[in-house]
Amino acid sequence: MSGGAPQDGPKELPTTALVLTQVVVPEALAAACALQKVAVDVVPTSIGCVAVCRSVEPGDPETAAQVISSGLANTDTPVVLIVHRSGQMSASLWHAGSQTKELSPALALDGVPAVVEALLLSGRSAADLEGVVTSAGVGRFGAMRMLAGVARTNRRAAKARAARAVRGTEQVGETE
Repeated sequence: MSGGAPQDGPKELPTTALVLTQVVVPEALAAACALQKVAVDVVPTSIGCVAVCRSVEPGDPETAAQVISSGLANTDTPVVLIVHRSGQMSASLWHAGSQTKELSPALALDGVPAVVEALLLSGRSAADLEGVVTSAGVGRFGAMRMLAGVARTNRRAAKARAARAVRGTEQVGETE
């Protein structure tokens, strides 16, 4: 008999649900979710934002995927819902508010940034990450302010791009 504390079996990870999107501005995704009263923490990644569902009760992650994919219906961009519950993982593709197909979780995770795997498989919390924007506790007015800020930033960026394009055209004309 060895002396020491008894060893427990492998620690079960908490249930986690993520919605993978191609949205690049975390404030925009968080604001859209806040307007629909869907509580998520939005994590920016190199491939787009990931919405980490705050509620993982049965049906809640699907509601988040439905709301997010509905909001992106005009872009023709699907989202992927990945749920890790009781040691089992599932993945599904959502488009325009509806689930369109079941996916292999291994294929759905192929090529995702390491942070996605860390959130799903290591028990890491979105709160531990930089740049996270939450929709939880954001009221309608706050969400509208977030969206207005995103719109202002987009307008400034578009104006700067247009000015650079004009300067580029002027320089080309001067060299001819």
